[in-house]
Amino acid sequence: MLLPFAAMVWLSFVPTADIFLGKHSFTFENYKNVFAQLPVARYFLNSLFVASVATAGQVFIASLAGYAFARLEFKWKTPLFLLILITMLVPPQVNIIPLFFLMREMHLVNTYSALILPSFFGGFGVFLMRQYFLSLPKELEDSARIDGCTRFQTFCKIALPLALPACATLAIFTFVSTWNSFLWPLIITNDDAMRTLPVGLAIYKGSFRELTLWGELLACSVICVIPVIGVFLLGKKYFISDILQGGVKE
Repeated sequence: MLLPFAAMVWLSFVPTADIFLGKHSFTFENYKNVFAQLPVARYFLNSLFVASVATAGQVFIASLAGYAFARLEFKWKTPLFLLILITMLVPPQVNIIPLFFLMREMHLVNTYSALILPSFFGGFGVFLMRQYFLSLPKELEDSARIDGCTRFQTFCKIALPLALPACATLAIFTFVSTWNSFLWPLIITNDDAMRTLPVGLAIYKGSFRELTLWGELLACSVICVIPVIGVFLLGKKYFISDILQGGVKE
C-alpha cells in the first residue's frame, strides 16, 4: 500500500524526461515550475481554510445533534433520527443541482460560504456522535445535574470531553472528504482565486497538450497529500482509541 506513495514522492523530484528512462536524477525543478505556473499557495490556503472551518462546524453541529438524540426527549425524536439516517442513503451527486440553485438564490455563488456551509451538515456525523454518547455512563451526567450544572454545561464539561475520540474520528473523516472534494468546488466557483487545490490540480492537468508533465503533476499530488497525512497523525491517538473502544466490550 505504501509503495505507490513512496514512488509518488520520489518521482516528484525527478525530471519528466528522465522518469521513463530510468535515470532518476534528483532535482527541485518540478516544484519550482509548479509554483511558477500555478498560484499553488492560494489554492492550498483556500483548501486549508475551507476544510478546517467545515471540519469545526461539522464536529460542533454533529456533537450537539448527537447529544440531543442520545439524551434528550422531544416530540418526533425517532422519526427525525430515521429521516437523518435516510439522508445517508442519498448519493451526494443528487443534491448538487438543488444545492447550487439554493446557493444562487442566497447570492453565495463563488464565495467561501458556498464552499463551507454544505459540509456543516451530515447524517453520518450525527449518527456517529449519537452512538458514542449512548455508550457513555449516564450516571456521570446525572451527578453533574445534581451538582447544579445546566444541560448545556453538562454537555460541555462532561459529555463532550469524554467524546473526544469520536470527535477526532469525525474530524479526520470530514477534513479528508472536504479536502479531496472536487465536483462541488468545481461547480460553485468560477474565479481562479476561489479554487481549491484539487480543482487547481485538475485544471493544471487539463492544460497539458502534447506532453504530460508527470514530474510536475506528481509534485502537485505530493502537495495535496501532505495536509491529509498531517491531520491523521495529529488525531491518530484518538482515532485508534475510538476504534478500540468500538471493538472491545467490557
